Amino acid sequence: MVNAIKGVFISCDIPMAQFIINLNNSMPASQKFIIHILDSTHMFVQPHVEHMIRSAIAEFRDQNSYEKPT
Repeated sequence: MVNAIKGVFISCDIPMAQFIINLNNSMPASQKFIIHILDSTHMFVQPHVEHMIRSAIAEFRDQNSYEKPT
């Protein structure tokens, strides 16, 4: 019998994949969202966390962006 799980496929560069993996590892066991890591740049995650991952990445990018002083 086959077990099928609905998920979202993520393709990104290695540093962003590590960010997502660390985000997953910081969650309690009941809230972990990575279904399967395919390789260093591809993974499947649960579909209900897609928006949370996008907002965490946006916040991370905002914190690490350089703004030229005026």
